[in-house]
Amino acid sequence: MGSPLGDFIRGRRDSVQPESLGLPDRGRRRAPGLRRSDLAALAGVSVEYLTRLEQGRDRNPSVAVVNAIADALGLSPPERDHLRYLTKITGGECVAHTRTAGPERDVRPSVLRTLGLLEPGIAMVTNRLGDVLARTRGFESVTRGTGLLDAPAPNLTRYVFTDPRARTFFADWGEVADEQVFELWRGPSAASFEWFASELAPVAGPDFTHRLNRHVVPRRGPLRLRHPSGCELLLDRETLELPSDAQQLVVLLPADRETARAVDRLGDRAPGRLRAV
Repeated sequence: MGSPLGDFIRGRRDSVQPESLGLPDRGRRRAPGLRRSDLAALAGVSVEYLTRLEQGRDRNPSVAVVNAIADALGLSPPERDHLRYLTKITGGECVAHTRTAGPERDVRPSVLRTLGLLEPGIAMVTNRLGDVLARTRGFESVTRGTGLLDAPAPNLTRYVFTDPRARTFFADWGEVADEQVFELWRGPSAASFEWFASELAPVAGPDFTHRLNRHVVPRRGPLRLRHPSGCELLLDRETLELPSDAQQLVVLLPADRETARAVDRLGDRAPGRLRAV
């Protein structure tokens, strides 16, 4: 049995080409990427120890070892943060996966008032699991007809993986799917694991499970949408973390004039009552 930490290290090792680190080409390899022996040498650990880490038999590497592996793999700052996070939750896995109540779904009144100030803009309050907890009318106008808000309790992650319309609506569906899976790891661990294990994984299928175990750290560029009305939207994203609530306020901003005009056409742009779920 592996571990999130081991899966991430193995996945990054498989994605690194030896020549990018100045290592000689040793001919055909049984697996893509960097050999385990090469990574162990670069990180200054034994092959046996690295094997135990990747297989989940050692779950408590020191800070020095974690940093050495990050250096050897040439991880970006976001990838280093994720490596440290996985080290933390892997070491406390027996506690993190204890069944608990789900994440907080109530949105504080002050956050709702802040959301109201953004009307008629495109904004929502969500949590790490993808629950759309509140949204502006601008958000509703942009997602109208896509199926995202059809459920009584809309959830972006479930929509991305289970609604066929999502693959058309999100022009870069694969990147959005990686983002949603990554957010699950960043959420309250017990609630996240309980939720996707008992509800999402059986209906989302192997594509979800595969992405979950890849641990791809998303780049989070502009969001490209294909609206059912026929217009295409390019939206910049700004996210305000609400750590005390384990929620996020996400604002979508037109990235060009064509998108701004299309957004104007999609809704009446009249400020209205906020929708909280």
